[in-house]
Amino acid sequence: MAAGRRVIEGWSVRANEALAAQARADGSWPDETSGDMALREAARDPARVIVVDEQRSLTVAELVTEAQNLARVSIARGLKPGDVISIMLPNWHEATIIYLAAAFAGLVANLILPNYRNNEVIFTLEDCGSKMIFVPEIFRKFDYVSMMQAVNGGLPKPVEVVVLRGAARGATAFTALLAEHHDVALPKVDPDSIKMVMYTSGTSGRAKGVLHSHNTISAAVTQIHRYWHVAAGDCFFVPSPISHIGGSIYAFELPFLAGTKVVLQEAWDPDAAVTAFEMHGCTHMAGATPFLAQLLVSARKAGTRLPGLKVFICGGASVPASLIREAAEHFENCIVSRVFGCTEVPMITAGSMAAGDIDHAAETDGKPGLCKVKLIGSANEGEILAIGPQMLLGYLRREDEEGKFDAEGYFLTGDLARLIDGEYLVITGRAKDIIIRNGENIAPKEVEDILILHPAIAEISIVGLPDARTGELACAVIVPAPGESPGLNDLRDFLNARNVAKFKIPERVELRGSLPRNAAGKVLKNRLRDLVLDPSLETAVE
Repeated sequence: MAAGRRVIEGWSVRANEALAAQARADGSWPDETSGDMALREAARDPARVIVVDEQRSLTVAELVTEAQNLARVSIARGLKPGDVISIMLPNWHEATIIYLAAAFAGLVANLILPNYRNNEVIFTLEDCGSKMIFVPEIFRKFDYVSMMQAVNGGLPKPVEVVVLRGAARGATAFTALLAEHHDVALPKVDPDSIKMVMYTSGTSGRAKGVLHSHNTISAAVTQIHRYWHVAAGDCFFVPSPISHIGGSIYAFELPFLAGTKVVLQEAWDPDAAVTAFEMHGCTHMAGATPFLAQLLVSARKAGTRLPGLKVFICGGASVPASLIREAAEHFENCIVSRVFGCTEVPMITAGSMAAGDIDHAAETDGKPGLCKVKLIGSANEGEILAIGPQMLLGYLRREDEEGKFDAEGYFLTGDLARLIDGEYLVITGRAKDIIIRNGENIAPKEVEDILILHPAIAEISIVGLPDARTGELACAVIVPAPGESPGLNDLRDFLNARNVAKFKIPERVELRGSLPRNAAGKVLKNRLRDLVLDPSLETAVE
């Protein structure tokens, strides 16, 4: 099942013909785009409410009409199939219009977290060759228009900036785009063409562009539809960022393939979530540990068991078994389960979805759904390799694929697991050092490379520590320069001055005389993490 290469719309991707044939045969690749599905749904039930946020409810007909219009506007402005547009928005209904417009026009959607700042945005836009970016004017008191003026000054080819919910201030207003009308034909979009380039942090410190096609994304949706008890008419509550692979699938894809409604929350508020569940009849939610823990607290405070909630899927770092059991007991009509996946291979496991199987739901990360999985090390423990119809078609940069696929085409996740009861995975750690804080991936090396320039720091290593509230926190272990004693405020000021995203800033500082290293001089991060957690383990450096 080894992959060859294929070029489509100017993108070079991996092509595994045997995997593709199997995906088509079992229906996980529908050979349709979300645009095709949207048109069929608009003909079937145009008045169905499909997207809700704090400002507006959209019917299928409204969403399709506005998305097709925006697609024609994009084509009239010179964009062509295979071109990239970037969406840097909170969970707003307008993002669903833009994303569907990209599908109609054959454009590649590049989803960027709204809490990224200049450095990350410049890198992303230049790396993927984006032609247009959609941003708020102001969100959470941050001025995106001013940021994009600075970003465009650092790009060899400035992008067109489209501003939502505010004054465009020299950029293009989103409302003005929607007001345009052009009599141009929409292309026939190949479902095998690239639909999305999404960036994920890597151990090298440079983010990597993950390539997904219309078909691979549809396969991820198919798995959710088959395994998570999703039926037409269900309602998915989405506070997870639409710039993450999970949030994007729940918000943008499920409504068409599975016939669901989606309720978007622009910023996580568990009390408001409880109200929204009852107001809109929400049946499903997925999110990282803090979402489930805080929803449980708010539901108890409100005196409700959220009887309409059918499924809560919990993923990310450090999902305590006790939390799954406690939530399943309180949300008495709900299956609560852990799952595992990544941007490259969304939803590797489907969870443990059998009613009453709380042991596997709480104590494991579920069993594979559409994916096949094997472990490097032994038959029952080692690094996870996965292959399936929802896996990436490669990385934007070919060099990033080196060492990431085996001879059979399996993707090496870098995550470690053991096998329980023959088919259930338990994630035991990560071969890579990514820190997952509140569901956000932090590449320590990226931050280390900046902080080592601080005059008070001689050496630095950043490790993730368990945290009950956020899953993990970033701890900077520093060997200070002579006579110096850098603290959290020093690090925060230094990183803020360099426009580093706030969620990447360490939350704890430990000062040490040296860092544990191996014979080759590499910092022993696992050893360092253990020493921070338990200083009594201090021994001579290996």
